[in-house]
Amino acid sequence: MEKISYKLEVFEGPMDLLLSLISKHKLDIMDIPITILVEQYTEYIRQMQEANMEVASEFIEMAARLVYIKTVSLLPVHEEADELKRELTGELLEYRDCQIMAGKLAESANGFDLYTRKPTVIEKDETYQLLHEPDELFKAYIAALGKGKRKLPPPVESFTAIVSTKIVSVSSKIVFILRRALKGENISFKSLIESSESRSDMVATFLAVLELVKAKRLKAEGDGEYMNLELARREKV
Repeated sequence: MEKISYKLEVFEGPMDLLLSLISKHKLDIMDIPITILVEQYTEYIRQMQEANMEVASEFIEMAARLVYIKTVSLLPVHEEADELKRELTGELLEYRDCQIMAGKLAESANGFDLYTRKPTVIEKDETYQLLHEPDELFKAYIAALGKGKRKLPPPVESFTAIVSTKIVSVSSKIVFILRRALKGENISFKSLIESSESRSDMVATFLAVLELVKAKRLKAEGDGEYMNLELARREKV
């Protein structure tokens, strides 16, 4: 079989090249001898590279596809190769039909004269014609207003509650409760909680009582809000 001419033609894509090879070497498009087609295709790619022509990725992908079909066709069971060949044949037939139709359209277009004219301005009525219920318009207004507000920085008032909140430490409440206990005051758990000025103060007070009872610095008597606290006396050794 003759080799491909070194006077390389330019093809629109891999399908165009395959159809040219099939036609040139009189191969049966319905039963493509894949081994011969692979050799001719890869030979053309090699000549393109030797001529320093840019080889598009789609040509390389088709070469890999043909080599894979050839590889699986050498297996004892080659149903996959048959399926891949049928897919390739179908694609080639579709591409060939498209080429034929494109040629016919080009021939038919040659008989027409070309007429042009300057663009004309088309008058259009830009008056809004749709009707909407008042509720629908109000919701649209609120939505648009909300979008505008989201672009603005948050107001200073948004941070007031965070910045102005005083954080009360547990250690400060431990010192406060111990001082009262050392004075001999009758301390009730309810009075400590009720005298808390904030949630942070309340939490710190509760944790301070737990720490003092756990460390056996305070003795708790009673249950719940009626629990009384007094200084725990250390036993002499």
